[in-house]
Amino acid sequence: MSALNFLAPRPFVHPETWEGVEYKWKFLVFRPGYFKLEGYILAAVVVYLVLFFYGKSANARKANAWFSAHRPLLEANFSKPAAGGLIQDGYSDFFAFSTGRRNVASLHAIFALRPRHDPFQILAQTGYAAFDLQYRPLDDLQLDFLLPASLPVDFVWALVNKDELRGIKKGRWDLTLTRTTENGALPGYVSVMSEFADVTENILKLPAGQALVKVLEDPAIKPYFRSLSITDQPRDRPSSVGEFEDRQKHVILSLVAPPPSSASVDAPLITAVFDLIDQLSRVSLRPETKNKLRAARAEVVKELKKEEEERKAEESGVEDKKAAKRRAEQERIAKLPAAEQQKILERERKRQYKKASKVVRK
Repeated sequence: MSALNFLAPRPFVHPETWEGVEYKWKFLVFRPGYFKLEGYILAAVVVYLVLFFYGKSANARKANAWFSAHRPLLEANFSKPAAGGLIQDGYSDFFAFSTGRRNVASLHAIFALRPRHDPFQILAQTGYAAFDLQYRPLDDLQLDFLLPASLPVDFVWALVNKDELRGIKKGRWDLTLTRTTENGALPGYVSVMSEFADVTENILKLPAGQALVKVLEDPAIKPYFRSLSITDQPRDRPSSVGEFEDRQKHVILSLVAPPPSSASVDAPLITAVFDLIDQLSRVSLRPETKNKLRAARAEVVKELKKEEEERKAEESGVEDKKAAKRRAEQERIAKLPAAEQQKILERERKRQYKKASKVVRK
């Protein structure tokens, strides 16, 4: 045994002296030096919680400040202005719904703010922005005006901040039908996306169109304006002719949500959009422009029909292969002796029975 004593662990010797910080209370002794790792973890949790609640309240302040500043404008235009108030969906998404106005079936105000409540997402966005110079994380505010079907809006037209041109078509299929051009009547930072020049001329010659241009010339508006689009097409590409024909007409104003200190800075722009909507019925396109617009939509229908036929042919081909496989199997069984056929039929009957009993148990 004495030969194995060297393998035994040394007995614990409580140190008589402690040079670090120490707190004593009766027989209890607390030495923080033993809990450095736990202290770092606790500090990280506290910092995360502070950033979480600060980011959460910052987003709520921004959305509520804008809503409060524009409440009088909504009340002046709608009989039911955001009846449910500003509704929060998570910590960075807010929306309000208004209805009851001539020439506007409804208005959705949608905030998609940066995830300030999540420091890790903010760091990821910041890092990606440093890697991809075209990526700009920002606080998005979208005003989606749903128009009555009776308004003669049978085209796609948009004014777009040039900083948005590179990425806007990625999320807006309807704008892929347009061509981007410059217009001398517009401020230098704005481009036109239009199917035909006749559409642009008709909109900009309206009194409301001219007033809109003056508002866009205001330097205070430039940092917050992203795009204004008038469209009779869906934002996402339809997958069938039925979806295409079931489309709605919209005016969509896309902005950078202003800070609480400048919450009302975009009110003149929104007022100009209301006026423009009221005058859209006065847009009078040339007959040849209308024919070209109809032809463009007919071409989309043609493409969708072709895709539907290809999908049906592909599905039919799969079914034909399955049917051919079943026929080949039946022919193979028919050539077997009667006893073998009986065994195969019995196995198939048992398999079907087990399958049916599983369905019943579910």
